Order: sequence, then C-alpha cells, then structure tokens
Amino acid sequence: MPLIQPARCAQRVTASLPSRTPATTHSAIRRSISTSQSLRSGSHAHEDHYDPPSGWLFGVRPGEKYQNEGWEKVWVYGFFGSLALGVVGYAFKPDTSIQTWALEEARRRLEAEGILPDPDLKKGNDAN
Repeated sequence: MPLIQPARCAQRVTASLPSRTPATTHSAIRRSISTSQSLRSGSHAHEDHYDPPSGWLFGVRPGEKYQNEGWEKVWVYGFFGSLALGVVGYAFKPDTSIQTWALEEARRRLEAEGILPDPDLKKGNDAN
C-alpha cells in the first residue's frame, strides 16, 4: 500500500476548495447559517432579565406585606415533605453492611459448634 504524502493531500484539498471572490463574500449573497435572527423576533428569551437593585431586601419596602407567588407554597411543602420522607426512609432502612452479616454468621457458626451458648435456650431449660 503506498504511503500518503501530506503535502500532496494538502494540495488536493486546497485545489478542491472554491476560491473566494468579493461577490461570494458579500453579506447579501451569502446564505445565513444561523437561524437565531428569526427566533429572536418571536420570543423574549434574549431580552435583558436584570432588575436594577432597589435597596430593599427581596424588593419589599418596610411596612409592605410580601405577596407570595403561586408556586412558593407548593415548592416548600414538596421540598420539605420529600426531605422528611427521605430521612424516615434512611432511618428505617435495613442494615446490609458486610460487617453485620459477618458478625451474625460467626455467631451462628460458633453456636453450631457449641463454643457459644444458644441465646434462645433459657438457663432453666437446659437439657444437659
């Protein structure tokens, strides 16, 4: 297989590119690649959302009552409610650690061999 020479490949690529003339680079003739101009006119997403500072905390003057928006109570109850459910679920989750399993397994094996007394048998009910 013949080796590809970079200089010859570069010459082929540049030769296949169209040459730029002043007529093709003129903005009236050149096609726009971006569609953002047509999208900007339809929505207000690109407008300035900056509210200048008023000097008041949360924009509420002293003596005026803050008016809640419709989503605020739903968000607060949803956030803290799900947080409470998560804490309760975490507190009552089963212990699946390897250390707990190994301790129970070792205790069962030692009881089966007779090294440890069986905790289910009471002292008064010993068959020995």
